[in-house]
Amino acid sequence: MRKGMLKLSMVVLWPSFIAAMLAEGLFFSVFDPGQLPRAGLMSPMAVYTAGFFGFWSLGALASMLTCYLVAVPGDHNPRI
Repeated sequence: MRKGMLKLSMVVLWPSFIAAMLAEGLFFSVFDPGQLPRAGLMSPMAVYTAGFFGFWSLGALASMLTCYLVAVPGDHNPRI
């Protein structure tokens, strides 16, 4: 059971980590953290960190949904 959960967490977290790196690089190459609304309350490094964890959370949510949809058996007789 523990090995299965570890594998599932790595299947979810690793791709979302890679996606968060790419998303943050693209986002902050277009937008300056000092120009974002309410970013004046935080240092630029804090904005980068919050952005990374935000992108990582969204990626993890998408990966978890994908794993769920792959694991759930399909309905062979859908009713439309």
